[in-house]
Amino acid sequence: MLFLFERTVGLNQDRAADRLLYALKSSGPQTATTLAEQLQVTAVAVRQTLERLEADGLVDFEDKRVSVGRPKRHWRLTGAGHARFPDRHSALSLEIINATIAVFGEEGLDRLIGHREARTQAQYGQALAGLSLDQKVRRLAELRSAEGYMAEARDEDGDLLLVENHCPICIAATRCQNFCRSELAVFEAALGPGVAVERIDHIVSGARRCAYRITRKAA
Repeated sequence: MLFLFERTVGLNQDRAADRLLYALKSSGPQTATTLAEQLQVTAVAVRQTLERLEADGLVDFEDKRVSVGRPKRHWRLTGAGHARFPDRHSALSLEIINATIAVFGEEGLDRLIGHREARTQAQYGQALAGLSLDQKVRRLAELRSAEGYMAEARDEDGDLLLVENHCPICIAATRCQNFCRSELAVFEAALGPGVAVERIDHIVSGARRCAYRITRKAA
């Protein structure tokens, strides 16, 4: 009975840790109080789990003074914490990229990326047909999330944003940034000719997320 209790506690602790890591990955640095509200648990439980994750090297913190009073402790993922959300098939992707360049040259890789771009444009275009711009962005976020990008549509300061909190092809995109250029072109084509898409955050450049500001072009 004691063994069963200990095993159950261990599973609950692992589940709590996973939920905290996911919250920090998807929403960025947060205080323990904010995390507790988001996860609907006590701040004490959150702090205990954060301390355990810190000891494991998965999170750290920065004390920020945002108003009068004591600084607030904002918790964030470390490099090891981000690595808990893996780049899908990174070694295979890198091997394929290098092999393509070796056999067909940079032009061959560009043709491969172009083929992938055209196919993705067709898929997204069909999925977004007939929707309003707001609906298109939200549907696009759903499609990207299904592909592993942890995407969401947001309204921030009056702007419509597509936010991707994870990049499952980060190794490939770092090796060849034409993948990122291609994705930007795919978004613009899928959302329509009257829409401008601007990348404002970029994981490959060191940001926590990739984010795209989406606006209607002036007539």
